[in-house]
Amino acid sequence: MGSTKTSLILGFLGYLFLDSLLFCSAYNVHHYSFLLRETNFTRLCTTKSMFTVNGQWPGPTIHVRKGDKAFVNVHNNGDYGVTIHWHGVKQPKNPWSDGPENITQCPIKPGKNFTYEVIFSDEEGTLWWHAHSDWSRATIHGAIVILPEIGKTYPFPKPYAEQVLILAEWFNGDVKELIDEATSTGGDPTPSDAYALNGQPGFPNNCSNETSFRFPVQYGKTYLLRLVNAGMNEEMFFGIAKHNITVVAQDAAYIKPITTSYIMITPGQTMDILVTANQAPSYYYIAASPFFDSSAPYDETNTSAILQYTGTYTIPTTIPYPTLPNVTDKAAADNFTTRIRSLASAEHPVYVPKKVTTRIFITVSVNQIVCANASCGGPSGNRLSASLNNISFVTPSTDVLQAYYKSLPNVFDKDFPNLPPYKFNFTGDVGNNTLYPSLGTKARLINYGDVVEIVYQGTNVGNAENHPMHLHGFSFYLVGTGYGNFDLTNSTKTYNLIDPPEVNTIGVPKNGWAAIRFVAKNPGVWFMHCHLERHASWGMDTVLIVKNGPTKETSIRPPPANLPICS
Repeated sequence: MGSTKTSLILGFLGYLFLDSLLFCSAYNVHHYSFLLRETNFTRLCTTKSMFTVNGQWPGPTIHVRKGDKAFVNVHNNGDYGVTIHWHGVKQPKNPWSDGPENITQCPIKPGKNFTYEVIFSDEEGTLWWHAHSDWSRATIHGAIVILPEIGKTYPFPKPYAEQVLILAEWFNGDVKELIDEATSTGGDPTPSDAYALNGQPGFPNNCSNETSFRFPVQYGKTYLLRLVNAGMNEEMFFGIAKHNITVVAQDAAYIKPITTSYIMITPGQTMDILVTANQAPSYYYIAASPFFDSSAPYDETNTSAILQYTGTYTIPTTIPYPTLPNVTDKAAADNFTTRIRSLASAEHPVYVPKKVTTRIFITVSVNQIVCANASCGGPSGNRLSASLNNISFVTPSTDVLQAYYKSLPNVFDKDFPNLPPYKFNFTGDVGNNTLYPSLGTKARLINYGDVVEIVYQGTNVGNAENHPMHLHGFSFYLVGTGYGNFDLTNSTKTYNLIDPPEVNTIGVPKNGWAAIRFVAKNPGVWFMHCHLERHASWGMDTVLIVKNGPTKETSIRPPPANLPICS
């Protein structure tokens, strides 16, 4: 079933038709239909059935303009419940359509449907949508393209054309069976068998050369690539052979242009990238490879597509391949990420909050849970776990949003702490006393209008690595990062309060820290979690609840009538 798009004209006499969308000077309303069903796919010489939207992998792209609204009717014809999250869309006062399973809604059951109301506000650029139930986002995901308002344009010369590129992971096995097995044994989930660009693993993967995704370009033209990292568990380096690229936006907010030969992008992040076809007409590989500075198992393969010039020329016998950093090259990753700054122009200003009223310090750790008789599949016969402030999140059977809105008892606790239970040398010799977390469904309540600073402190507990942390309901300013233990006196002196990037997903460095700030002006229940799916499954999650403000305009909207039933 394809997507349908309609528009509601709100007080505008002239029309503009672009990309089959009808736009107006106020906001428009678009309608999409998502049919979730099993579909057969063949990759790496392996055929399997996958849970998809409209039989596509990746799924359909949603096209809107800044400030629009989209209604997406999701029909579940699959075998198990699922929800959809609109990653990076703030959903003002509307957590009911945010999507994380048993946080803001219960799953859409097989044979049922639910219509999401996706409210866009100040986002502009590229975001994405994905399933938010177990590991189903491996196959259920797609891009969101948010164009400027009518009468506005990009803060850079208009590109000749645009192309969505989605990085993902292919598993030869059934993804649900893989995570169910890992959950049952307590061991590490099996890594993916390949990465993919727009659904194709490409060279040098088995049975993949002839099916590589191809992006045709004309010599001398500049193109806008909308890159999404929909991968499950690996951060990725990305580049194009013999072509520099210029990054102009991240997470649907413009940045000062960065010209580079490669980027590093974490799961959950999006980047808008300009590339000019200025090399001799030929074929050139677009490639991505993992950045993974850890001892955990990971997918060691690469993925590629082909930048293919139009015209007449001799096809090369050997296609140039980009030189990407080594898999553990932390310096290369930092060299890119530390250059990212908000555009901070008159047209696209930033409002970095200066006076913090709420400070939360969160340790981010991989842990273990003791199993009787060392009977589990993790280290020392234990169960692998993960935590924030040494609390491993337990997903409830009734969603937290309904419990909060209706004051239902015994669903969650309101005492997620501002600090870890005790202070230790977070990035040094941590000993075993921090290895075992407590379990709980805990949320942190925040007053409407508070200026919040959260410091994520990576730890050396368990298996230290980078953690891409994502907060629903907000974009926030990444005001600082560093290695070692955060120090309130000295670390804050390194903050960038002038033009920090405004994002929704940030990488907490291995054995380091990251500090974010935002103003809590979006009332609702908002999930916060690591976007490495292994860690989120193990409990590296919590919930922030922003209380209602003093008026109807600053309060959570009433729930829709057709919310999925919890059972």
